[in-house]
Amino acid sequence: MTCRRFASAFVAVTLGATPAWEPLSAQVRVLPNPPVVVDSADPVALLVARLDLEKYKGTIKGLTQFGDRRQGTTRNRDAVDWIEAQLKSYGCANVERITYEYNPPAFAERPANAPAAAAGAAPRPVSTQASGGGRARGVRTRAGVNNDSLAQPDARLRALNAEPSVNGMRQEVYCTKVGTTRPDEMYIIGGHMDGIGWGEAANDDASGSAIVMELARIFSDPAVQTERSIRFALWNNEETGLQGARAYIEQRAKLQGIEEPRGSGKYPEPKWLGMIQHDMMMFDHGMPNLDGTMRKEQRPEADVNIEFQINSKQADASMKLAFLLHQANSRYATDYPAQVGPHMTNTDSGPFQDLIPAVSLRENERGTQVGSGWDPHWHQPTDLFKTFSDADFRLGLNAAQTTLGAVGKLVGATLKR
Repeated sequence: MTCRRFASAFVAVTLGATPAWEPLSAQVRVLPNPPVVVDSADPVALLVARLDLEKYKGTIKGLTQFGDRRQGTTRNRDAVDWIEAQLKSYGCANVERITYEYNPPAFAERPANAPAAAAGAAPRPVSTQASGGGRARGVRTRAGVNNDSLAQPDARLRALNAEPSVNGMRQEVYCTKVGTTRPDEMYIIGGHMDGIGWGEAANDDASGSAIVMELARIFSDPAVQTERSIRFALWNNEETGLQGARAYIEQRAKLQGIEEPRGSGKYPEPKWLGMIQHDMMMFDHGMPNLDGTMRKEQRPEADVNIEFQINSKQADASMKLAFLLHQANSRYATDYPAQVGPHMTNTDSGPFQDLIPAVSLRENERGTQVGSGWDPHWHQPTDLFKTFSDADFRLGLNAAQTTLGAVGKLVGATLKR
């Protein structure tokens, strides 16, 4: 069996006879985390053990070399090329691209150098109803998108992010692990590679894209076999309204389960069994303090949020998928527990939610917490690789362990010895 190891050290409180005057600190012993024990008889546990913090960080670092990767720019296209090269280097089969057009009206995005709000402008009202449902509670601060280049003090990064987005062709990359006995069925694992805010989009969403890429690396090992197929998708245009995910559905949905060529046993678009999205995976420092500041360290009780949309047509099946991930977290994640919430919103699983079971993994509840300012780096110049500590990166790694554990079971993964 695997052992759970929480991010915070286990705290043991001595309950014996203690003088009334003795301070609480004298009654507390901080114990070391127990070692993680891998069940060698469980192939999924062996695959999860191949996830590595430094490799995960390295993939995030590789994505941040392209700055914020805003869609419609050279840096975005260069990042797409880099992702494709990485997937091919892993041996991931059928590396392909979705090509689509994105031509919004000129007012759809603020000019890159425009401030978020005019000086002296009246503050916008703050709603208590969160996006996707639920009710925002607790301490809340303003959240928005930085569009001011001068807010980025790093001249090199400011220059890298300077090219504005232009209308036209967009592309995104995906690859596939082909199943051995049910190649006509698959699960989709996604993250979005584009970002905004004049930073490096390290958390939003290199942290989620790196999970997708690291799972692609592990499942692409020829020694790993799966009964069902898995598709690893790196969406584009998430920040402008999920256009990349929508383009994928528009182009590929009607091709599901069609053998091509007939009699070949090949299915270019296997039937979709479920979609698992990863979007902002690393920052769970709790709600803001009363003065609007945030604690500097990852909170000891940080967790992986698994969300489904309770109002979707696939709510029951999505909830079941969410709890399968929750169960996998209990078995395979080394540090941080998971919790399930019913208000998935504002990410690439949304366009899938009425079609198939769809869930999103997050650092916090998207609507009620991220939308209330619980991540001060969201769409800001401070969303940089160097902003985050190993405790933050480890939260993302635990999400990867959660997804790999669940998907490994769902697709019947085995490992040749």
